[in-house]
Amino acid sequence: MKQFLDENFLLKNKVAEQLYHEFAKVMPIIDYHNHLLPDQIANDINFSNLTQVWLYGDHYKWRAMRTNGINEKYCTGTAGDYEKFEQWANTVPYTLRNPLYHWTHLELQRYFSVQELLDQHSAKRIYDQCNELLQTPSYSVKGLLKQMNVNVLCTTDDPIDNLCHHQKISADDDGTQTKVFPAFRPDKAMNVDEPVSFNNYLSALESASNISITTFNDYLAALKNRHDYFAENNCNVSDHGLEEIYAEDYTTNEIESIFSKIRSGGNLSNLENRKFKSAMLIILAEWDWEKGWIQQYHLGAIRNNNSRMMKQLGADTGWDSIGDFSQARALAKFLNKLDTDNKLTKTIIYNLNPADNELMATMIGNFNDGSIAGKVQWGSSWWFLDQKDGMTKQINALSNMGLLSRFIGMLTDSRSFLSYPRHEYFRRILCNLFGEEIENGELPNDIAWTGKVIQDICFNNAADYFNWKGVLQPEKSKMMG
Repeated sequence: MKQFLDENFLLKNKVAEQLYHEFAKVMPIIDYHNHLLPDQIANDINFSNLTQVWLYGDHYKWRAMRTNGINEKYCTGTAGDYEKFEQWANTVPYTLRNPLYHWTHLELQRYFSVQELLDQHSAKRIYDQCNELLQTPSYSVKGLLKQMNVNVLCTTDDPIDNLCHHQKISADDDGTQTKVFPAFRPDKAMNVDEPVSFNNYLSALESASNISITTFNDYLAALKNRHDYFAENNCNVSDHGLEEIYAEDYTTNEIESIFSKIRSGGNLSNLENRKFKSAMLIILAEWDWEKGWIQQYHLGAIRNNNSRMMKQLGADTGWDSIGDFSQARALAKFLNKLDTDNKLTKTIIYNLNPADNELMATMIGNFNDGSIAGKVQWGSSWWFLDQKDGMTKQINALSNMGLLSRFIGMLTDSRSFLSYPRHEYFRRILCNLFGEEIENGELPNDIAWTGKVIQDICFNNAADYFNWKGVLQPEKSKMMG
């Protein structure tokens, strides 16, 4: 019987072990999509305790705690930090076979060298041990990123953000720390579901852009002003969180009329709503193409299902699920429109419903035109799918219907600075899949070439794809250990 979480965790044969330890493990991390707070990086804070760095904002853990019968005051409520941690510790033994069990103990091992299992008996001991380390300089936010060899990360930022924290990070960069870049996330800027919320947002957009918004052209000018501002601040990535791609036919006159209606406080019909979002996705994609940005589309989540808890706690507190939208026809129409006009920039598509895996794996092949290796990507398993089964299915579908060798790899999609072992988790699963097929004679026993492909997936492909200034591939000697 193998020991739990030993050095060969998830690696089932000697070839897999060699691929991981000699090739994958040594590679730095590029985390091109997460929800880390840039002010915490800019100020290089030390978290006061393990709860603050581990449980604040983590709706994965909150969902598990609620399911385990833990009162909301220990999740998002008024309980003290140790009380919240204690309730999480009580929940951990019940997460067996949930990825949270693996992540929890990987994170305790990798950051704090904690080897024992977390439960109600070890909670206080582990809490005190980790808290003591968190007060030391090497456990500041930048220290945590350095520990995990994070080469570059990309935050998720609203168009009205002034990016002052990114500017401070850039100004303080001594050449040795993690590069931090913003990503343009205009979800609120095109969400016309609620007239009051949308118009309140436009007031904030007016202030950020210093442009008065009365007409649709004013709105575009203000939003373009922010798009340009992000580009001036080292942004070359956009991101959209959508239930589905919108690809309704529309005319400019229709969109101008729809904007006037919503600006005056009117409610839109379902078709008007979809037409407006369709127009905005095309316009924003064309701006991305003009600047040579990479655009990302996160598809398939039904958000804020529990209206009672949404009103009480707000968004991003753990009331979302996988949706079953019909994605193929609209996604093809949207990408084809951009491609026909020769305005399709590098594109990453993520899907949350595993039933759409093969759909996505084949869709990207329709628009990879040979101009750039892996120009259109099917992004890594995310949210509910960034676990062993979800990653394996995504990797297998991409292998069968595309080129896994051109894949740009894993991301954290996390709000926690302790989530970087998720990259290790992905790399171990990847190496085991290759190792098992080499062992079975399904792939040649060419360790050097297979190791190169693995290193490309773990780091090199993303470094080439995003082409961030100052982000360099490691020297070959370091890559090979």
